[in-house]
Amino acid sequence: MRQAAAPPTSSLSAPAPAARVWAALGAIYVIWGSTYLAIRVMVETVPPALGAGARFVLAGGAMLAILAARGRTARVLLVTRSQLLWCGVIGVLLAAGGNGLVTVAERDVPSGLAALLIASEPLWIVLLRRTQGDRVARATVGGVALGFAGVGVLLLPGGRPDDVPIGMALLILVAAVSWALGSFLSPRVNLPKDPLTSTAWSLLIGGLVLVVAGLVAGEGATLDVGAFSTKSVLAFAYLVVVGSIVAFSCYTWVLTHAPISQVSTYAYVNPVIAVALGAFFLSEDVAPATIAGMVLVVASVAIIVRRESRGELRDATDSDTVPVASRN
Repeated sequence: MRQAAAPPTSSLSAPAPAARVWAALGAIYVIWGSTYLAIRVMVETVPPALGAGARFVLAGGAMLAILAARGRTARVLLVTRSQLLWCGVIGVLLAAGGNGLVTVAERDVPSGLAALLIASEPLWIVLLRRTQGDRVARATVGGVALGFAGVGVLLLPGGRPDDVPIGMALLILVAAVSWALGSFLSPRVNLPKDPLTSTAWSLLIGGLVLVVAGLVAGEGATLDVGAFSTKSVLAFAYLVVVGSIVAFSCYTWVLTHAPISQVSTYAYVNPVIAVALGAFFLSEDVAPATIAGMVLVVASVAIIVRRESRGELRDATDSDTVPVASRN
C-alpha cells in the first residue's frame, strides 16, 4: 500500500528525459498498486499489526542508515525535539492509522475493494480544508460528491461482497480519514526540511506504535514464526524493500523532475491496478456494482487531482515550489 510519507514541498529541477520520468511513474503505478495485493497475501499467516509495524520499522531504519551512509548523518541526527514529536504524530496518522488499519482490515476485505475505499482520501482532505475556511472550487466540490456516491456504492451489498463484514470495510474508511488528516497536517507542522529524513523518522515511529499495538492486542501471544508461509514472508519482504524504499525513492525523484499534474496521476491509476491484480492473482470477485463504484471513485479523484494541481501550479508561480500530498 501507499508509502507513509509526509507530503514534501519540492522544487522542479532541470527536466529529465521523458522516458526516465515515465519509467519512474510506471514503477510507482505498479508498485503502489500492487502493495494491496501484497498486504492481503502477508496477512494470510502473519499477524497484521505486528507485520505492518515490522515493515515500517525496517523500512524507516533502512532509510536512516542509507541517508547516513550517503553522508547525510547531520540531517538524520540533527532533528529537534519538536520535529521528532511531529514526525511521531504524522507517523501515527499515516503509517499506523492509514496503513496499519488497512492491513488489519485486509484479513477480511479483498485487496481491490480496500484500494478503492482508500482512494477516497482526496475527498476527506477537501473536507478538512473546508473546516479551515479554504475556498474550494466548484469542480472540486462536484468531484467530492461524485466520490462519496462511489464509496456508497462500494459499501452496499453488491459492491461489497456478502462475506465482507461492514465493520472491516468501514475500518478502511477510518484509515483513509487518518491518512487524509496526516497529509493535511504535514505541510502545516514543524517537520524536518529534508523529506527523506522526515519520512524515515515517521515510518520508524509509526512502525513502533504498530508493534506496541499488536502486542497489546495479543498478537505476540499467538505469534508462531514457524507457521508463516513462504508466500507471506515474500510478500512482507516485498512491502519493506519494494513497496516502501524503492517506490518512495522513485516518487521523491520524480517530484523534482516532472510537473505535479503528471505525478499526481498515480492517485487514480493505483486503484485500478489493485483491482486488476486482485482479480488475476487472488480470483477476487469484481461485480458490476464494484465496477460502477470504481468508475465513480476514480473519476472523482481524477477531477479533484487535476483541478487542485492546476490551482497549486498557479499559486507556485512566484515561489517556484509545488506542495504535493503523497500516498502509499
